[in-house]
Amino acid sequence: MRVMGLDYGDRRIGVAISDAFRWTAQGLTVVETRRDGGELDRLVEIALENEVSEVVVGLPKNMNGTIGPRGEICKAFAQQIGEKLGLPVHLWDERLTTVAAERTLKEAEISLKKRKQVIDKMAATLILQNYLDSK
Repeated sequence: MRVMGLDYGDRRIGVAISDAFRWTAQGLTVVETRRDGGELDRLVEIALENEVSEVVVGLPKNMNGTIGPRGEICKAFAQQIGEKLGLPVHLWDERLTTVAAERTLKEAEISLKKRKQVIDKMAATLILQNYLDSK
């Protein structure tokens, strides 16, 4: 069974999936958030299609390790997706993952327009890979 990694944002949710052995993370897609909560249904579809057995949600902490308003929003989202999927959900410290993803894309000389399209997916991949590496 695979692990799904999520980078939750106000407008987009980056999605990554592990390989069957849980060694590597691959960016999968970006799901647009919707006012009606339809993004949860799409995430359930993705989880079922990929035989996901657990989920990792990035938890944005402040640099001093405390959890601010953005972190509380992510915790609430993690609880929602856990209830919807009926699977274990782990919160994973995502400090600086978006910065690292941005730097990697810049170094690869990816255009700003293209970076905006893939940054969330890449951040989800980094969150998931860090989680997998810790296991």
